[in-house]
Amino acid sequence: MSHPTWRLEITFTEDDRTTRADAVLDVAGHHHHGWGLARRDPSDPDVPVIGEEVAAARALIRLARQLLGAAESDIEAIEQHPVHIHE
Repeated sequence: MSHPTWRLEITFTEDDRTTRADAVLDVAGHHHHGWGLARRDPSDPDVPVIGEEVAAARALIRLARQLLGAAESDIEAIEQHPVHIHE
């Protein structure tokens, strides 16, 4: 019995005070993209991994909401009535 595997890619773009994460997931021919930003206050120490963690978390939250929306649409197509999946 095979188990599905989804591969997620997160790419970071950084400048002096801002980190952007782009999370991309392609599932069954559907492209999902979530993005997130983290901004470092000038008085904070420069620790890039913290900005990456925050930006990635925000990107994954957006991506998760897209996946829930896709699941709702798929269920609605089958059930023929509006559906809302709670987080």
